[in-house]
Amino acid sequence: MRTWEGPDPDRRLLLRARRAITLQLAGAISLVVTLAGGLVYAVTVSGQDAAARHELAAVTRSMPVAHPPPCIWLFELRSGVVQRSPGAPAELPVYPALERVAEDRAALGNDAAGRQAALGAASGGQAMVVRTEISGRTYLVHTERRGDSVVQAVMDLHHQDAERHRLLRTLLGVEVAGLLGALLIGQVLARRAIAPLGEALVRQRRFVADASHELRSPLTRLHTRAQLVARRLRQGTDVTEEVDRLVAGTGEFAEVVEDLLVSAQFQWRRRPFRPVDLAGLAEEMAVAEAARAEALGVTIEVRHGGPDAPVVCGIASALRRVISALLDNALSHTGAGGHIWVTVTGTGRLVELAVVDDGRGLDHESAERLFTRFVAAPGGFGLGLALVREIVDAHGGTITAAGRPGVGAVFTVRLPPASRTDL
Repeated sequence: MRTWEGPDPDRRLLLRARRAITLQLAGAISLVVTLAGGLVYAVTVSGQDAAARHELAAVTRSMPVAHPPPCIWLFELRSGVVQRSPGAPAELPVYPALERVAEDRAALGNDAAGRQAALGAASGGQAMVVRTEISGRTYLVHTERRGDSVVQAVMDLHHQDAERHRLLRTLLGVEVAGLLGALLIGQVLARRAIAPLGEALVRQRRFVADASHELRSPLTRLHTRAQLVARRLRQGTDVTEEVDRLVAGTGEFAEVVEDLLVSAQFQWRRRPFRPVDLAGLAEEMAVAEAARAEALGVTIEVRHGGPDAPVVCGIASALRRVISALLDNALSHTGAGGHIWVTVTGTGRLVELAVVDDGRGLDHESAERLFTRFVAAPGGFGLGLALVREIVDAHGGTITAAGRPGVGAVFTVRLPPASRTDL
């Protein structure tokens, strides 16, 4: 996944948004898991309770007291005597329930209508079911008349409670695992959701940096040319040629703005490539920088030749920016009395553009770093050279830098020549 970088405020904003999305997704997933777990627990408990009640009712009506099912004990009250199941706990039976049902039976007599009314008022029907705790253990008690006696079935709920506790622990474990999984999923989804915003911020920052750098050189040339025109006007000299160059400079300025907008949309390779005379561009840019070079006391010389015409296939405005950036870099690092040579040669397989100066130079270790965005370099951040590499790469070429401190620097651009079909 593509990473993004940005100023600290932008980074903090994106991190806050990512955390918010992560927490919201994790909260939603955890809530769903909790509701599902609660529903499972409620259905399980309700099912256990209904099954226990149904089993006790069946045992009370049909099973002999001496042979009850496992975990159930039977007690029968007949003529004031209680018969117990073998192994029944000493604290059982639950005498209040036995006596209550027995009293209801005695009060009914032979009146059928009175019998039904008394049962409804006293015990809620023909049977009494209670849940009670005795000596720290929980029992479900079903008491009912069976013939001339009152029978009570008691179930120990210890195993049911243990199963419920296991279920609760399992559901809690699932909840914790679900929360951790939700956080992980939320983190991944949030990162993917924020990635377009981060990319937009990268493009915004990149465009601002490119614009601030790329507009500086043409503005400097225009400003220098305008100063020259103003000075010659005050001297009464003919300025027609300088005004023409000033107009041409404004056209180049518009091309730079257009190229910046295209570059911001990553459409370099969508632009139509046409044959471009690289030597002609070099001559044109040398003339454009002549006024600035004169003001700095620097001489620019253009040389071109070779067996083949130095024609490449590309975008003229973009290649003009390459030469402009290399000349700007050379002028920035060459003092008064220095020289800059621009050489364009065609070797058949490659067209080579070299910009050589005798300025401050550079060391071998920092040569490659000059083409990296936002890497500090003497006199600036080297952003122009990073843009130069991007344009050269888009044209299928390469750029290298060489030199020594105090001796000067050489920047060499190699591009494939235009084919016969392009000419």
